[in-house]
Amino acid sequence: MKRIITIVYCLTISMQLSGQDLESLIGIGLENNPEIKKFEARYEITAEKVNEVNSIPNTEFSYGYFVSEPETRTGAQKMKFSLKQMLPWFGSITARENYASSLSDAQYQEIVIAKRKLSMQISDSYYKLYALRAKDKFINKNIDLLKVYETLALSSVETGKASAVSVLRLQIRINELLELKELVNHKYKAEQAFLNGLLNRGPSEEIYLRDELPLPESDFEFESDKLQMHPELLKYEKLYASVEQEELLNQKDKSPMIGLGFDYIPVEKRPDMDFADNGKDIFMPMISLSIPIFNKKYKSSSKQHELMQIEINASKQNQFNKLQQMMDHAIHGRRAARATYNTQVSNLEHAKNAEEILMKGYESGNLDFIEILDVQELQLKFQLGQIEAIKDYYLQTSVINYLSS
Repeated sequence: MKRIITIVYCLTISMQLSGQDLESLIGIGLENNPEIKKFEARYEITAEKVNEVNSIPNTEFSYGYFVSEPETRTGAQKMKFSLKQMLPWFGSITARENYASSLSDAQYQEIVIAKRKLSMQISDSYYKLYALRAKDKFINKNIDLLKVYETLALSSVETGKASAVSVLRLQIRINELLELKELVNHKYKAEQAFLNGLLNRGPSEEIYLRDELPLPESDFEFESDKLQMHPELLKYEKLYASVEQEELLNQKDKSPMIGLGFDYIPVEKRPDMDFADNGKDIFMPMISLSIPIFNKKYKSSSKQHELMQIEINASKQNQFNKLQQMMDHAIHGRRAARATYNTQVSNLEHAKNAEEILMKGYESGNLDFIEILDVQELQLKFQLGQIEAIKDYYLQTSVINYLSS
């Protein structure tokens, strides 16, 4: 019940943070992404293997014609028909079914992992697009404001209250922001094409983003012991179980196989004699055993299975360590992003206060456009820093959701 509550909480937080638009994009990606379809097809193949192994060896049928007919007391033998069916030892088919089913269970975990990773990739790309669009808005606002200052500076130059250098510096800064705006737009289009690729649609398809993406008041915490239930670790448990089933099958393969069949030989009547069994056909039921006397390969398989289990356990522990590192990095990265955001908010407030103080000098005719330009650069720096902090916060949250939900 605690796990269910945590999952619901994580999903609720995700919807609150990224909006229904992101949830819709994730749904589209899970439905259309070709890599997901690839893993689903692999799973269906392994699931179908269960039906494949639920069978017995082919029935052997042979026919022979006597070129030189052997003569018997009852007549000449003309031809020979043989039918033979080998049957596996008791429980062998069930062992094969269990092994195939265990492989299917392991493959299913690949689908779960792929879907989680795709959801995280879509979320990350969405947050990056939001940050780029927000940066573009702030750049536009700063360009418009600098153009106002440029007009004021031109007026001040005409009245002798400012130098032409101030105007030139404002114009240079405007050109730099126009270049930055173009760079941001190119990055946006590239990220848009990447996200649409994840959704398996055209690169220029429009992505609808939220207008605002505020930081939540508090962060939800994650219990690290729940990492043990992550699909990337469950996959190794399923693989371990498949090796166990493979060893059980190996033990069954050491058992003999039973063969049932018969030979049927038509006999031609002898024309020169008349007796009761003249021309009586031959019917001979048969039973056989296939005994694996030289069983060195089965011993080798058992040893290989032991080594495979050691390898799987080591791989699982290694993957757990990696996931734990990811979680710790994401948690501390999210805290750092919140701290950076708060610092940028505080600095931006101070920069705006400085701007107000400088603008009061315009009323007395002592506006310093160089200082105004410096303050505007600081404001844009803090605004862009705010956006970067928001993006980093949600990118780290996306990692936490991948590890916890």
